Amino acid sequence: MSERPQLVLKQGKEQSLNRFHPWVFSGAVKGVKGPELIEGDIVEVLDSQENFLALGHYIIGSIAVRVLSFEQEEIDYNFWKNRIQKAYELRQANGLIDDENTNAFRLVHGEGDYLPGLIIDFYNGTAVVQMHTVGMYLEKDTISKALQEVLGDQLKSIFNKSEGTMPYKADVEPVNGYIFGKSSEKVALENGLKFKVDWEKGQKTGFFVDQRENRSLIEHYSKNREVLNMFCYTGGFSFYAMRGGAKLVHSVDSSERAIQITNDNVELNFPGDERHAAFAVDAFKYLNKIKNKYDLIILDPPAFAKHVNVVKNALQGYRRLNAKALEQIRSGGILFTFSCSQVITKEQFRTMVFSAAARAGRKVRILQQLTQPADHPVDIYHPEGEYLKGLVVYVE
Repeated sequence: MSERPQLVLKQGKEQSLNRFHPWVFSGAVKGVKGPELIEGDIVEVLDSQENFLALGHYIIGSIAVRVLSFEQEEIDYNFWKNRIQKAYELRQANGLIDDENTNAFRLVHGEGDYLPGLIIDFYNGTAVVQMHTVGMYLEKDTISKALQEVLGDQLKSIFNKSEGTMPYKADVEPVNGYIFGKSSEKVALENGLKFKVDWEKGQKTGFFVDQRENRSLIEHYSKNREVLNMFCYTGGFSFYAMRGGAKLVHSVDSSERAIQITNDNVELNFPGDERHAAFAVDAFKYLNKIKNKYDLIILDPPAFAKHVNVVKNALQGYRRLNAKALEQIRSGGILFTFSCSQVITKEQFRTMVFSAAARAGRKVRILQQLTQPADHPVDIYHPEGEYLKGLVVYVE
């Protein structure tokens, strides 16, 4: 075993690692031993008595280490290949591999697949890779090779989209681009519906695969309803509503580009269908002018909070948004409301909706509680991985 830098923890700070939580916070570190420590290094984490606890990537920031293994082992090519292989096998168990109706899914979900700092989404032969730590970025070539071996002929190209995901002030300069093959085919299939996926310039990896099952649920609630899809991005919920028999569907997003892709996607699935219209406009401005116009509203905003210190302001933003929708929706309407902010808990989100309903003066009943699909697994020792939460509510 080669000599590695070692982080020694303060007394008592090993307890979370003994419970297999995969993060070490900087405030828990007492000191450093061994070679000079550089961001991205694989480090050993020791307790205050210098007993081995874990191996992980060193990060400059509030989280000092993201744990790769709780065992003394080599972090070599076989390590990466085996972890990606296990992630692939989990998607096989989920029924997502070789599904003739769906070829878009998450292949690697960070801590949920024991690969913290790594996200890989698969779109019809293209793997879109995002590294969120320097350590993962330095392994990009090894990860690319392992992906090619695990996926074989199913993989046509790998696009690295890490330019905007590296930690602040990280000493690397990633550039988005293909690191294997190239693809001009940017249409994927989800539950039999076609979607243009712009992984080169779009948000995140190009599409929000985490809403797949919730989009499918919209289909079952949409028959004969007039539907508003707020923060529509490329229109995912809208097409399911149309297939579900909605009378009309309006898609709203502040981005002109998102609206253009939404309209393109409508034409892919429902060419010439006059039930759909899309508008590039601010969400709150639009919500102020829709009294009793819709009886199914979807609120899927971007994350209002990415850090704990802004949770209070984020909850106020969510409350204002939900209260406005609850004020405007028709009696007997259905509201699908979501938060993708990891730092906001399910309890905080549910309390926020309760407060919004009280502010709007509406009777509201919860029909279903929603979360992310099975290709976004949650390590039971890392509950923070359950970032997506949603409610389906009936409004009298």
